[in-house]
Amino acid sequence: MMKRLIIASNNQGKIREFKRMIGSYFDEVLSLKDAGIKADVVEDGTTFYENARKKALEISLLTDAYVMSDDSGLSVDCLDGAPGVYSARFSGEGATDEKNNALLIEKVSAFPEDKRTARYICDLVLAKEGKELLHCEGKCEGVIILEPRGENGFGYDPYFFYPPLGRTFAEIDMDLKNTLSHRGLALIELEKMIGEAIDG
Repeated sequence: MMKRLIIASNNQGKIREFKRMIGSYFDEVLSLKDAGIKADVVEDGTTFYENARKKALEISLLTDAYVMSDDSGLSVDCLDGAPGVYSARFSGEGATDEKNNALLIEKVSAFPEDKRTARYICDLVLAKEGKELLHCEGKCEGVIILEPRGENGFGYDPYFFYPPLGRTFAEIDMDLKNTLSHRGLALIELEKMIGEAIDG
């Protein structure tokens, strides 16, 4: 029987990354648009896992294919875990990377560097026909700096300093970043477990 995987996203960069890491386990890997699925899942969970799980389960009821969903963002310790699940819309309606970063820096600037510890978190959920088959989480630890550095990346990357390399995520080559990032680490975990999950 043909194994199809639908990635619960239309983000082509994300689709490519999933295909590169786990595409060999499936006969076909599709975006929501490729699969002809229009789903507007309300991501109202309080954790990345809850949002990823809800999206995967709801979409998996619309197809007989496997469905992979992810939710990710930034958690800053001195802000009690914010922006968290609101990472993409931290600055409210009409949020942009620039507005989100400006608000982040405004909020953390009162804290010394050793209190500005943070992590990127990514949760992945694989589901089929309304059942969760697999959950993986990746975390990458860093520190929020007050001045942007680097031209690569997106989102909070210019302010997310990664101590082991002495660079921000916006100063790191994309291929290297994919081996270190929260999504990269979650995908590495997923790759270890997915064969058993879909054959079991």
